[in-house]
Amino acid sequence: MHYTEPITTELALFDQHFKKSLNSSVPLLNVVLRYLVKRKGKQLRPALVFLTAKLAGRVTDRSYRGATLVELMHTASLVHDDIVDDSPLRRGYFSINALWKNKITVLVGDYMLSRVLLNAVEHKDYDLLEHVSNAVRAMSEGELLQIEKARRLDIVESIYYDIISKKTASLMASCCAVGAASADASPEIVERLRTFGEKLGMAFQIKDDLLDYRHYTATGKPTGIDIQEHKMTLPLIFALNAADAKERKELIRTVKKDSDRPERVQVLMDRVVGLGGVSYAESVMEQYRLEALALLTSFPADNTARLALEDLCAFVVARGK
Repeated sequence: MHYTEPITTELALFDQHFKKSLNSSVPLLNVVLRYLVKRKGKQLRPALVFLTAKLAGRVTDRSYRGATLVELMHTASLVHDDIVDDSPLRRGYFSINALWKNKITVLVGDYMLSRVLLNAVEHKDYDLLEHVSNAVRAMSEGELLQIEKARRLDIVESIYYDIISKKTASLMASCCAVGAASADASPEIVERLRTFGEKLGMAFQIKDDLLDYRHYTATGKPTGIDIQEHKMTLPLIFALNAADAKERKELIRTVKKDSDRPERVQVLMDRVVGLGGVSYAESVMEQYRLEALALLTSFPADNTARLALEDLCAFVVARGK
């Protein structure tokens, strides 16, 4: 079963809700927003909202509003990320800043964030807004922490986990908390599913790190891009700790000085594999997957939403194979 099967109808209705939430009286803004809607991804985050709502009780009107809040905020963060990363492409399409430049891109992202606030206030969904706002704060902190540490390349494992917990896992945790809260679940259930989303998000990001060590995958992510961007991922952190002082110095030099030389990057990546960095990251990812699954065991085993979430856990770690 594909993880979206139990919520096919909900996702179709969500598309209508999301498009309505983006209406503006400014023609230029509408043009940019329509472009954004066309290139939306696989609806992973709205799917998490609906599946956890269904698992915790039932999908309600608040579930649709919550999914809209999450997707608005996520899309706004991607718009701003493209400026931060100076990226001309997003999912194979031109990014907003590549087409309309940075000034308009910043304002579009700001507009979407304002819609998050206004939509929540209009319906008095203050609890849902709190979950989404916590994710916004964490994502900003995580991005800044990564930038700070990338300058010195002094990220240890504990800091790496802190960064990806903030940058990636916080949003998935927010989706699951929003879904459960929208179904009027107890605080204990909301927290359990929030933690499930966090564990899933950790596994998701570690898998992203591992995709960089495949030559070219179905995701279209080129080999070595994280190293070229001086990102300290888990395989590299482990390899640096496993290397002797001389080799560690050489590996760091490659990241700092030679990341634009493909042949040097390939040598570094081969050593990361040889020193056990990829195997170690795979084992950590699997542990997070198992911890996420364990949080679902208190729900009925034949619950279709639980089965779909279990399939989603498998999908997250199998990407790119």
